[in-house]
Amino acid sequence: MGEEDFRVGDVLSVACPFTVTRVEQGVLRGHVSVRWPWWEIDNDSAFARWNGIVALGVNSGGRAAPEVESELFRTDPPPELLKAGDVCRVGVPPTVVHVTAVDHHDPPLETAWLPHPTQTVTVLRRGLSYREYPDESHLDGPGYTIHPGDGIPFTFELLMRPYASLRVGDEVADAAGRAWRFNGPWDWAAFDGEPAGAGPAWPLVLLTRAGMPCSVEDAQAVAASTASGSHQETVREWISLTDASPTP
Repeated sequence: MGEEDFRVGDVLSVACPFTVTRVEQGVLRGHVSVRWPWWEIDNDSAFARWNGIVALGVNSGGRAAPEVESELFRTDPPPELLKAGDVCRVGVPPTVVHVTAVDHHDPPLETAWLPHPTQTVTVLRRGLSYREYPDESHLDGPGYTIHPGDGIPFTFELLMRPYASLRVGDEVADAAGRAWRFNGPWDWAAFDGEPAGAGPAWPLVLLTRAGMPCSVEDAQAVAASTASGSHQETVREWISLTDASPTP
């Protein structure tokens, strides 16, 4: 996947090669601190100062904070076997995640490390669901932030992109004669003001794109991609891959 090619709802397998580093502090308050092997300190930053150390969330069992639950990086050996000064490896084993937000930064995001990020992709590991306001009963939170292209050698494999032929803002007509606005895979607004119910009935006819009449090619792509299956089948496939709720 290219640096720009991420969408909300994408299901990915993400990994990062394990790289040798040093433990700066063993497990303390649910985190283990390591010397970060990929970023450089931005000594010219007027925003903040960074000492080259990153604290990784450690789930030691029981209830954990959202940032610990969503942590992707792991150490080898595991944190409970490490103490300050030990040599270890840090990386991300192949992990299934789904994208909850994508943000672009122009100019690049101001950080205390280099390179400065131009994109932020927020993801949640398999089994975790998006919660804008996590509470005591559900501590998943909004997700874990990744900055593709910021020097960490992530690799991404796209496992599923629901409604790949549609773009946010598209207006469509469904097989039941209802008109809809597509605001994202799980965010459909029916123009008739009635409850969404089971969602749009396939196949779909693309009416407008970016507020303009659509091209023949775009209309054909949407019709072909929704000629078989259903919205509910798409939801079920996504849930089977993510083990998560598709809506907050």
